[in-house]
Amino acid sequence: MEYIEVDGSLGEGGGQVLRYSLALSALTLKPVRVFNIRAKRDNPGLRPQHLAAVKALAEVSAAEVKGASTGSMEVWFKPGRRVHGSLSINVGTAGSVSLVIQAILPVLLYSPGKSVVTVKGGTDVPWSPPVDYMSMVFTHNLKSMGVEASVRLVKRGHYPRGGGVVELRVKPVAKSLKPLNLVKREKPLKAVVVSHSVRLPRHVAERQASTAASLVERVLGIKPEVVVDAPPPERDTHLGPGSGVLAYVEAEPWVRLGGDALGEKGKPAEKVGEEAFRKLAEDYETGMAFDRHMGDMLIPYLFLAQGVSRIGVARITSHLTTALEISKLFFPGAEARVEGVVEGPGVVEVKSPGFQF
Repeated sequence: MEYIEVDGSLGEGGGQVLRYSLALSALTLKPVRVFNIRAKRDNPGLRPQHLAAVKALAEVSAAEVKGASTGSMEVWFKPGRRVHGSLSINVGTAGSVSLVIQAILPVLLYSPGKSVVTVKGGTDVPWSPPVDYMSMVFTHNLKSMGVEASVRLVKRGHYPRGGGVVELRVKPVAKSLKPLNLVKREKPLKAVVVSHSVRLPRHVAERQASTAASLVERVLGIKPEVVVDAPPPERDTHLGPGSGVLAYVEAEPWVRLGGDALGEKGKPAEKVGEEAFRKLAEDYETGMAFDRHMGDMLIPYLFLAQGVSRIGVARITSHLTTALEISKLFFPGAEARVEGVVEGPGVVEVKSPGFQF
């Protein structure tokens, strides 16, 4: 069987190239060879957090894998069949559970039955969307395409110790996904600020929330609902310590845009709240329907949908353009184009025959 060849140094050249390539391989059941993995990085090749994604995708597609070892710069991935049911995936220490969920969800959507996946690892870690974003923004924005999936936080896990637990529930689709046509958001309906802290005084989460909420109300003109998640010391079983904030706005017709930030040693709680707000405000003020995180995460679903999709994104990131290039390799009958400049707002249009299963 012929392998699709993907140069791992494509685009931003990081772990994203590997995850998207293997995810689309597992979904379409087309074998793939990824080479030059992370070639542009100071420590090239597979790191433990990337191996976790490889193993997770192999599990949900009964794949044969060669080259899956630390430092390897080449992986051969040959999927067998899409798997469903009760699964358990351990990302290891503080490896991102969000990135694993991002990789396996499209595969589970086209599996023969419902799936409940327990993912263990880091829920709130740098360089990755936090679990609150995945559960409150990401899955919400996919609903209109026909995706029924939920992400439930069981236990938080912060860098570097991890120890988090998340439950992903997925109902398979019965037909091709619906195309998505939403360029500009309309008037705001509500705003929500979710602030958490573990193994830290409760006032850390409260101060993060207070700053983010006051900025949302003052600058965006929306009084937000505030949720503070800070277990008392006697019931705090997290490995911690850690904290973070998600602020999101829901706008007509149904879309949500979010901004997030993580606490770190020496970083004032007020600064964390302000950072989350700033990210949200930057994307919200473009008037586009989707924030920077959703921009690249939506791309595979646009190729799975039958018809023409057209979306507005707050920022055309290198992750977005890389996701487009990889998706085109697995869906050669699709057409895609981007209007706008890199790191600025823009419009993505994808015309696809959809995924037939």
